[in-house]
Amino acid sequence: MWQFFHKLGSPKWFFGIANRLMPWLMWGGVVLLFAGLIWGLAFAPKDYLQGNSYRIIFIHVPSAFLAQSVYIMMAVAAVVTLVWRMKLADVFVKAAAPVGAVLTFLALFTGAVWGKPTWGTWWIWDARLTSMLILLFLYFGVIALGAAISDEKSSARAVAVLVLVGVVNIPIIKYSVEWWNTLHQPATFKLTEKPAMPMEMWVPLLLSVLGLYLIFGWFACLRMQTEILVRERRTRWVKALVQAEES
Repeated sequence: MWQFFHKLGSPKWFFGIANRLMPWLMWGGVVLLFAGLIWGLAFAPKDYLQGNSYRIIFIHVPSAFLAQSVYIMMAVAAVVTLVWRMKLADVFVKAAAPVGAVLTFLALFTGAVWGKPTWGTWWIWDARLTSMLILLFLYFGVIALGAAISDEKSSARAVAVLVLVGVVNIPIIKYSVEWWNTLHQPATFKLTEKPAMPMEMWVPLLLSVLGLYLIFGWFACLRMQTEILVRERRTRWVKALVQAEES
């Protein structure tokens, strides 16, 4: 197990593994996401209270769920960066942060679109909405800090510390609807409870979530490969790879 862990930290080894995984991640994600969205947007029944306006849930929930999950992944990678000094962990953080920012913005935007017919306003300083906005600023901070420090090792340590400091916001997002009196509804999915919606609604939602996870995996691998090529451009294996591509 430890041998696999250390091999995974090798940029060259990961680059090859990513090449084999990416087609499966991309096509699996596209199929699942489109199946979930088409089913949810076109064929799922109306909600008895919200009518058709609830259908934005098939975009809002996957993006919000994954936005938080990506930050947790980054926090795990930050620990690996600080404890084991693995360059690939920092590569993941730098590659995932812009994707997480886009997902968080998408969650906030779709939430505002959903909130207008439901609450009568685009935005309120609700605990859940505010903590999600803080998550977006955290992603921006990670991106800016990584770009501001030119030294690779110093940048990796500083970014890792910022990510770990910001991870305290994740439980606040999750439990905000329980700790405070908010307009935002409780979690749609709970591992310990039966879904509160009929199967015709939660199955396409689950497909959308799984599909978006796979697409994130593909996009993260793609961005990590690009970052690796930039960082390892002077190494023999990257030069050989570039020559093979050009020939």
